[in-house]
Amino acid sequence: MSKKNKKNQNDEAAAAQQEELVNNEKLKNEQQAAKQDGEQDEMSPEARISELEAQVEHEKKEYLFLMAELDNFRKRTIKEKADLIKNGAEGALRDLLPVVDDLERALDAINKGGDLDSLKEGVGLIYNKFVKYLESQHVKPIDSTGKDFDTDLHEAVTMFPAPDPSMKGKVIDTTIKGYMINDKVLRHAKVVVGN
Repeated sequence: MSKKNKKNQNDEAAAAQQEELVNNEKLKNEQQAAKQDGEQDEMSPEARISELEAQVEHEKKEYLFLMAELDNFRKRTIKEKADLIKNGAEGALRDLLPVVDDLERALDAINKGGDLDSLKEGVGLIYNKFVKYLESQHVKPIDSTGKDFDTDLHEAVTMFPAPDPSMKGKVIDTTIKGYMINDKVLRHAKVVVGN
């Protein structure tokens, strides 16, 4: 026998041995799985039913707990939203109260017949205080007079013949000042437009 044939026989024998080991391992695993299935099958039907009923009861309790938690969350969210709507302006109005106090003092001074110049100065201070408050709330006046008429910012009250041709389509006069909050129009400016 040649070395080549002997080597082939040895390789074939090793492959056969390897295949036998793999088959034995598979058989062992199958027997273990069958044994485990047998142990489960050995459980009495009543015990199996009782186990499944306990599992269903546990799942039912978990479901009810989650439903109650969701309902509580929904109710809490609705209450918080209602409180925000009800009291949303509280901070803004609280900051306006000092302006109201100043106006009441100004009215008292007018009723007592105070000095006209000091009354004018006081009303000017109140106005400046109020404008600063509006600025702190991001409210700015819309600059209109002399600008091009813009329907997004202005509301035309009337058309008036333009004093010169360059004023056609522009705002000649602002009858009521408009305001913006952030980048949104709070109130459109009521304007007279050149025709």
